[in-house]
Amino acid sequence: MDSSRMLFLFIVSILLDLLAPAVAQVNDAVCNYTVDFCRRCSYTGTYEDGGAYQKNLHTLLSSFSSNNQTNSGFYNSSTGQDPDKVNAIALCRGDVSLNDCHTCVNLSSSILFKDCLNQDEAIIWGERCMVRYSRKLIFGTQEDEPIKYLPSLSSATDPEEFDLVLNLFLDTLTEKAASGDSLKKFAAGHVIIQGSTTNQPIYALLQCTPDLGKQNCSGCLKGAISKIPECCGGKQVGRVLKPSCNLRFETSLFYDSTADSLVVLPGKKSTISKAVIVVIITVVAIVFVAMILIGIFISSRMRRRRKKLKLENDNSDDIGVVESLQYDFETIRSATDDFSDANKLGQGGFGAVYKGRLPNGKYIAVKRLSKNSEQGDREFKTEVTLVSQLHHRNLVRLLGFCLKAGERILIYEYVPNTSLNHFIFDPINHGHLNWETRYKIIRGISRGLLYLHEDSCPRIIHRDLKPSNILLDEDMNPKIADFGMAQLFMMDQTQGDTKTIMGTYGYMAPEYAIHGRFSVKSDVFSFGVLVLEILCGRKITSFRSAENEEDLLTYVSMEKLEGGYRVKYHRPCANDGIRN
Repeated sequence: MDSSRMLFLFIVSILLDLLAPAVAQVNDAVCNYTVDFCRRCSYTGTYEDGGAYQKNLHTLLSSFSSNNQTNSGFYNSSTGQDPDKVNAIALCRGDVSLNDCHTCVNLSSSILFKDCLNQDEAIIWGERCMVRYSRKLIFGTQEDEPIKYLPSLSSATDPEEFDLVLNLFLDTLTEKAASGDSLKKFAAGHVIIQGSTTNQPIYALLQCTPDLGKQNCSGCLKGAISKIPECCGGKQVGRVLKPSCNLRFETSLFYDSTADSLVVLPGKKSTISKAVIVVIITVVAIVFVAMILIGIFISSRMRRRRKKLKLENDNSDDIGVVESLQYDFETIRSATDDFSDANKLGQGGFGAVYKGRLPNGKYIAVKRLSKNSEQGDREFKTEVTLVSQLHHRNLVRLLGFCLKAGERILIYEYVPNTSLNHFIFDPINHGHLNWETRYKIIRGISRGLLYLHEDSCPRIIHRDLKPSNILLDEDMNPKIADFGMAQLFMMDQTQGDTKTIMGTYGYMAPEYAIHGRFSVKSDVFSFGVLVLEILCGRKITSFRSAENEEDLLTYVSMEKLEGGYRVKYHRPCANDGIRN
């Protein structure tokens, strides 16, 4: 490159540096402490005036401003289909009333429509709320750009002492805000700087969008705090605004007084009396001794029960053997489009099942256990540990799992034809089940059950065999699913007992339903009921409301013939007299 060209580029770079502040001032002309709003339009893409994206945007933001279904002040939703799908978030300040929240969101949306016309991505920070929209998925994602600073011109009396106390104060509030729940991650309070002549207060407010986890919220706020020296160092007032979080501090109260509380910083002198200290030490000592005694008692009990529970504990609690199968929660959230209803395959007693698609294009079935599910940690770990070690063409294959605060998720292979009960009991779909297919399904289930009872180590008792737990692949091959209630047997063990009866009535063997005794015979009983349902096309529970109070077991009878059996139906049924 010749010297004249290098000189030209050098001059251009200097001009761009000189023009940058002026451009920023124009772009952010409404971003200062004298107005209520600070907006930022993204010029990375545009949408067509009057097009589908603009209509979806107007519909979505209008629904936020009129939404009265929540009192948390946080709204997130999406509208439309790609490439015109709009994702939007609205977050009101944690101390703002619902009416003020709606007013702010409505006004903010109007400003975005006006000032960011045809821009497909924008964000606006108001005094009481923030509104943001984009084509890309923005839910549950920590975003640190764009970032805005709003410092004041007034400096603190003692900037060094002010900044020292401020940093400790904001760190304390960060922990409180990040520990919030899925409805609100917000913290506010004040601290007193004790000087030689006067005591100066600092009021602060920190907030994250509630869709962030504790770690992401804490990281976002700590990143904002780290920007204070370059934007607001030594100032009495300052704000740092980010898409996923924001913070603000002043020397006077700027939020609702009901949200205020005095914060005592670590290391600060307190006025606790000696008597109170003695009481605290005494209580701590008593609790410590009690914990030791309880620990000794529990340890003694556990030693006595260790032999009996060794096999069960080895298989239900040692989830470390399948750590390699653990998926990231954000990957699963993205694969299911944030667990949208459009991807929902069904709802069971333990939670919902969703269809998902991984980044590599592979389809999966995602079982998201409900937080109030009857299935506890033990059942969850049992299903992970058991199913990950089972390999048979007639057993559903576990691909992995996901553990997150408040979330327990299982990831299975996607079986396109859903479950057996959608065919045998459906007046339309049952036409796909000719007798050859029914026989094929029965044989496949029996092979899978035989593997669990005879070839698996340890032996596994399913305890919940029913049509909804039999999945069908694209070739109508059956796969046994849902091992949340499974029990382990030593190979020489023949029977188990339990006081907690779990399963589905109608499919339970009498000795299990009445006395809690289960064995391979219990599964065989359930399999027998299942076979009758496949052959007859009637549910075991469909007879409860019948006038003659008969059941499926009396609905059919077996007539022994030379060389086999023939099923005879007491009532008209398709293809009466089927030879096996």
